[in-house]
Amino acid sequence: MSSDIGEFLQARRTRVSPENFGLPTSGRRRVQGLRREELAMLAGVSADYYTRVEQGRAESVSDSVLSAIADVLGLDDIERAHLMLLARPPREDSTMPEQHVRVGVRRLLDSMSDVPAFVAGRWQQILATNTLGAQVLPDGLREGSNSARFVFLDPRSHDYYLDWDEVAADTAATLRWETGVHPGDPVLARLIGELSIASPAFTNLWAQQDVQVKSHGTKRVVHATVGLLILDYETLAFPDDSDEILVTYVARDASSAAAMDVLRDLADE
Repeated sequence: MSSDIGEFLQARRTRVSPENFGLPTSGRRRVQGLRREELAMLAGVSADYYTRVEQGRAESVSDSVLSAIADVLGLDDIERAHLMLLARPPREDSTMPEQHVRVGVRRLLDSMSDVPAFVAGRWQQILATNTLGAQVLPDGLREGSNSARFVFLDPRSHDYYLDWDEVAADTAATLRWETGVHPGDPVLARLIGELSIASPAFTNLWAQQDVQVKSHGTKRVVHATVGLLILDYETLAFPDDSDEILVTYVARDASSAAAMDVLRDLADE
C-alpha cells in the first residue's frame, strides 16, 4: 500500500469528533479528532492492525475492514472509492501512452455546433474543443493546455471564474482522485509538484486531502466579450477510455442564452 493512505486517513481522523461516538473529550488530547486507537476500537480491529493500515504496512486488508473504517470516518462514495484505490493501487506502467482524440470524437465535437464542448483527458488536460467551446473558454484555456495550471497559475482565472474558490477546491480534489487512479504517474507527479511550488492556494487545498469527482454542476464565468455566463455542465465518459471525458455547457438562464448567441455568431464569422 502507498504511504498516501496514511496521509488521507490522518486528515480524515482530524475531522471526526469523539463526541459523535460518546467518547470522553476531557483531559489533554494531543491530536484533533479521533485517536488511532479510538478509530480502531470503533471499526472493530486492533489498534496495532489499524496502525499498520494507516502506515501502509497491512497487506491484503479486507473490504470489510476498509468499509468499517470508512463508516467511522463518515466517508462519502467517492472518498470510499479513493480509500480502496489507496489500499490496493492498480498496477500501472510508469510510462503511460500519450492520449489522442479519436477522429470520430472530433467529428462529434464539430457536429455539436450549438453546444460548447471539449474533451478533457488525464491531469485535466484539454485535448480538443469545438468551435463554440473555444469561444466560451478563456484565452488561457486552449487545446493542449491544462485547466489545473490555468486555475492556480494564471491570474486570469480569478477574473474568469466568479466562484474561483469553489473551482480551485474542486480542481485540487479531482487531482487527488487521479493520484489514486494513476499511482506513480510521473506526469501527474510533476504537475502536482509544479503547483505546490508555485501556488500557496494549491498547497493549502492539497493538504486537506479532499477527494471529489464532479460529473455535472453549474459554473458562473465572466467572459471577456459577453460578460456573465451561468452555465450548466455535464461530463460523459467514453466506455473505451475512462481517462477521457466529453464536457458540454448549456446556458442556464435567458441572459446567458442571449450571450451564447453572440458567441455563436462570432464563431460563425
